[in-house]
Amino acid sequence: MPAQNQTQGTLEAYIIERLLTLPKYHIILHNDDTHDMLFVVAALLRIIPSLSRAAAFEIMLRAHQTGKAIIATMPRETAEFYCGELKNTGLQATIEPA
Repeated sequence: MPAQNQTQGTLEAYIIERLLTLPKYHIILHNDDTHDMLFVVAALLRIIPSLSRAAAFEIMLRAHQTGKAIIATMPRETAEFYCGELKNTGLQATIEPA
């Protein structure tokens, strides 16, 4: 069993190392005049599980005031997934290289 645990640990270390070296992308929320502020905050909280209420509110407010706000930065595949989920709720979101 120790060899299996060592192999598992090596694999996990490799995966973490690869994730850390992947290019990062910003998920950008764009302001829109269609959805009210509470809808936007609720959608952010439902779709991006790592956000706190305060962070979701701050992101919504920044997008409202400046036209866009960075929601999070992550590997491209994950950013594309979250961006698609935001678009499915009717919000305007894009990704761009960090």
